Amino acid sequence: MSHKKASEALDRTLRDFRGNRRIFGGALILLSGDFRQTLPIIPRSTPADELHACFKLSVLWRLLQKLTLKTNMRVQLQRDASAGNFVKQLMDIGNGRMEIDESTQCITLPANFCKITESIDELVQKVFPNIAQNYKNHQWLSTRAILAAKNIDVNTINFTIQHRIPSETTTYKSIDTVENQDEVVNYPTEFLNSLDLPGMPPHVLTLKIGVPIILL
Repeated sequence: MSHKKASEALDRTLRDFRGNRRIFGGALILLSGDFRQTLPIIPRSTPADELHACFKLSVLWRLLQKLTLKTNMRVQLQRDASAGNFVKQLMDIGNGRMEIDESTQCITLPANFCKITESIDELVQKVFPNIAQNYKNHQWLSTRAILAAKNIDVNTINFTIQHRIPSETTTYKSIDTVENQDEVVNYPTEFLNSLDLPGMPPHVLTLKIGVPIILL
């Protein structure tokens, strides 16, 4: 996920420290990742900016030896045929092997690929059925989760789940200033800055006791 310039800076630094003009100063460096999932995140940028920052567009890329992992060990060890079929479908989508509708330029997902819900309420009911009775069962909770691409969606889903749980709501308030300015040094800057989180109301956190919080 790091910017390509970070690896290029490491390359120059190792060449300097080791007195060796070979790539990374002749040191053995193992880089791993999935370029379909870990493109660099460039704040307030365009998709083109993120692609340009990708390590595959670095001057170092052509100098590396590429190794590719092709076997899904989780599927192989568990001998789960349905999981294996799902993995194959994901790979076909990622490799552009799915048939494209010329009129819409979209693909049609296989009938057994997933179950589509019409609303967040229906999604929560499918994943967390009878949450009001089961929310204290940690083993039950550990086998299910809802993933979302944006924090605002995660927040909406969290509150939807919390509202279905019969428990008392408690509001905790925080503050990023101190009354006595002489005590400012007792609070690390990182702590004060962490209280104002993007996508959340400033300095207010509302929880229900015993409710699972999903932050992705």
